[in-house]
Amino acid sequence: MRVVFMGTPAFAVPVLEALVEAPDVEVPGVVTPPDRPGGRGRNPVQSPVKSYALAQGLPVLQPQSLRPEAAQRALADLSPDVIVVAAYGRILPPPVLALPPHGCLNLHPSLLPRHRGPAPVVTAILEGDRSTGVTLMQLDEGMDTGPLISNRRVELTGSEDAETLTWQLFRLGAELLLDNLEPWMAGELTARPQIDGESTVTRKVERDDGRADWAISAEQLERRCRAYKPWPGLYTQWDGKILKLLDVAVLEPGVETGQGERLPPGSVGPTDYGEAPLAVTTGQGILGLKTVQLEGRKAVAAAEFARGFPSILGAQL
Repeated sequence: MRVVFMGTPAFAVPVLEALVEAPDVEVPGVVTPPDRPGGRGRNPVQSPVKSYALAQGLPVLQPQSLRPEAAQRALADLSPDVIVVAAYGRILPPPVLALPPHGCLNLHPSLLPRHRGPAPVVTAILEGDRSTGVTLMQLDEGMDTGPLISNRRVELTGSEDAETLTWQLFRLGAELLLDNLEPWMAGELTARPQIDGESTVTRKVERDDGRADWAISAEQLERRCRAYKPWPGLYTQWDGKILKLLDVAVLEPGVETGQGERLPPGSVGPTDYGEAPLAVTTGQGILGLKTVQLEGRKAVAAAEFARGFPSILGAQL
């Protein structure tokens, strides 16, 4: 099976790796975006998928867009039986969708049609979903609207962060792909249309989403802390600087800051709650701070931070 792979970030690499190691699969080429300037020197940085592909001696195509005829001809020259997409980040134009005889397949880290769009893992955590999963689907011209081939469900504990959950789902997706690829190409599987009435659509995460809104509940803020790892993180402002809230916890009902009085949302006070010695009042409940990082300094446990910056106690974030 000649499988052309399209992908970009590090968590897509296990999918490509699974294809490379499969005995009945040939990968004639890999498609990934052009190198982007990065680091202090703004030197070109290649995607993790490109780095892995080159290490394996695979041909790499890096078109700025797949809409020009030249890019489509280069793709056609690879003679793919099927194209597999995992976090490529771009919608494929109709000529590319029609190119391989067995279509273009995509791994999407949610149980479609729930959480279509660019941030399915983040949204699953933000909304407190009890389960999520990964879906193998056939691409069409829409955003995650194509027919479904198969999926795998993952039960959530409520402690996952977006980074670790994304890795888990794409590793599971690599297994899902290999289990279904040969039956799909043999015509033994039939994709089923999505039910649009059951769909939800996620939006792109922005930097300002990570700014702590102390008027909402402690539970919502704790979810944001996990959902926005590694970016943009949960953060607030104190003493004119950004204070990153790297690890937080919802404190038990009845825990109060200060001397037992109820303070305005965003007020910082001490607690005797073990791992979370600093606590912030919210619109509903108390958010304990476990690990923090002040702008320009290293990350430290909240207890150590309070010893170094005692004025944080009683502050208004």
